[in-house]
Amino acid sequence: MDTTGTSGVFAREFDEIGRAVQVGFAGGRVISVSFPETAPADASGDHDLLDRIGAYLGGERDAFDDVATGLTVPTDRRAVLEALETVPYGEEVSVSRLTRLAGLDADDPADLELVTGALRDNPIPILFPDHRVQGGPYAAPGDVRETLRRAEGL
Repeated sequence: MDTTGTSGVFAREFDEIGRAVQVGFAGGRVISVSFPETAPADASGDHDLLDRIGAYLGGERDAFDDVATGLTVPTDRRAVLEALETVPYGEEVSVSRLTRLAGLDADDPADLELVTGALRDNPIPILFPDHRVQGGPYAAPGDVRETLRRAEGL
């Protein structure tokens, strides 16, 4: 997906989740995804990524692996989110498994806290699909998370 040079905030309301999806871009990279109750009046609703998210919410398979992202998180949390990104569409992992995928020790409380913190503060849910982790925590609100899980057959 070519978003070269795209900057700004785009948002659209989706019936499937009963709220909006808001996507922030900087320099052509997605830097945030959030789920406000309604789309902000000053946000454009016209963006290919929002079209794809709408199709995905409707059940169309999409890994979003061609979407450029710009994670603005500490390096250790980046490793967790990048490991999360490798969990395939329609599959789920436990927090322990994600911890191991990130190269951390699932028996170390500090490593587990790092993973749960990264999930809780995930700035780009859907693209970094925290809804695929059993038992969370999650950055996406519960009703949104359940819709995402249903869309993927989880």
